[in-house]
Amino acid sequence: MTLNRRRALTRLGALVGVALLSACSLLPGNPPPDPMPPVVFVHGNGDTAALWMTTIWRFESNGWPRDRLHAVHFPNPAARDDDGQPQAGRSSTDEQMRTLADEVDRVLKATGADKAVLMGNSRGGNAIRHYIQNGGGDKRVSHAILGGAPNHGIWAELALRPGSEFNGAGTFLQALNAPKGPNGDEVTPGVRWLTLRSDNNDKYAQPDGLWIGSRGKPTNVSFDGPALKGATNTVLPGRDHREVSYHAEAFDAAWRFITGRAPLSTGYDAEARVVLDGIVSGPGAGGPTNLPLPGAVVEVHEVDPSTGARRSPALLRKLIRADGHWGPLVTDPRTALEFVVIAPGMAIAHSYRSPFPRSSSVVHLRAEPLGAEDRKAGAVVNFTRPRGYFGLPRDSIVFDGRNPAPGIPPGVAGVAASTLRLDEKPPGDGTGRSVQGEFRSGPIHERIAGRLWPMAEEHTVTLELRD
Repeated sequence: MTLNRRRALTRLGALVGVALLSACSLLPGNPPPDPMPPVVFVHGNGDTAALWMTTIWRFESNGWPRDRLHAVHFPNPAARDDDGQPQAGRSSTDEQMRTLADEVDRVLKATGADKAVLMGNSRGGNAIRHYIQNGGGDKRVSHAILGGAPNHGIWAELALRPGSEFNGAGTFLQALNAPKGPNGDEVTPGVRWLTLRSDNNDKYAQPDGLWIGSRGKPTNVSFDGPALKGATNTVLPGRDHREVSYHAEAFDAAWRFITGRAPLSTGYDAEARVVLDGIVSGPGAGGPTNLPLPGAVVEVHEVDPSTGARRSPALLRKLIRADGHWGPLVTDPRTALEFVVIAPGMAIAHSYRSPFPRSSSVVHLRAEPLGAEDRKAGAVVNFTRPRGYFGLPRDSIVFDGRNPAPGIPPGVAGVAASTLRLDEKPPGDGTGRSVQGEFRSGPIHERIAGRLWPMAEEHTVTLELRD
């Protein structure tokens, strides 16, 4: 099928979809009066709005207007150890709530809509619930979708960090879960609620404390910890803590919940002209931040998708200003890219990506400091999956010929990166040998190639998966 034909079918599908949505909205208990309300996506602890990129593409490819799809970008995304105690570079639940409230207000004003849909992953679910219950969101939100949210905690024991927002026995979650209405529901009335969870593959909904550093000790949390009384609770079997938000199956469940019908597709269609942009951020006192990093430099190169070799001079080179934006870059859906972030005191970070099939304004980049172990190596390469975890034996993960990739334990999927610290010392001109990562999981199959760069000149390499 040609690109133009696919685009024509997508436009036709969008028109049909609007008609169907309008019809469905007349049915009791089904979609909201606005057939395509604005959707605000809310990322998790330490993460960025970039994780919602493929979900946004899926909504767009099913006819949802681009200007009604927004992803909040929390300035300090990591939670405090104790929610009530200030901690440099980290945010409280109230700070998260206020940022989300401001974003919803901005989106409703820009679109003219009365209410928005909120969809959050992990800690993003805490912000959504807090805003709806305590920040006036019950009047501003029609649907709330929580993927892998720690609704009953990651652990539930007052002897362990009692002030953490992730403690199911702590005051924050106890207040959110207090019975409401005649049925004693845990959700705030007036909003339609959907929770998405794994059957038993969510690292943060486990009865054993392995993933919180307490192997062999009970967490007092079960596999169904993300479920809520009063919500529609949906299980996505085999999916991990991030996939229950970012996987195609999570999109399918969210679309059906919002619209009352199946999506035309759970994939995404290519655009002939692709425009990319995003924010460059860096580390802070308390961990990663999403704050702009003025003074950094970004380069973007076209690369050979099979080898990672550069094909031309830089497509873009930009000094980052106060707004943090590195783009825009105009490209196409066939071009593989290498992003380079150069920032004082940081590693020179080379990130290799598969071609971008669609435009995105959330291609966010982070500068990272060098670790002590990294400095001992001749070259450092990371193979990462931001929108899901690597799981064995569920997935096939081959990294520079190593099968499986190193550092990925079998069992519950809970590791999103594999790292190689190599003795070899490649040249510093980009002509180092090709290094490749390949990932298979069900219908997903993605292969990325990059080049080795020398640690002696403080270069690091990342092969970043899209799905």
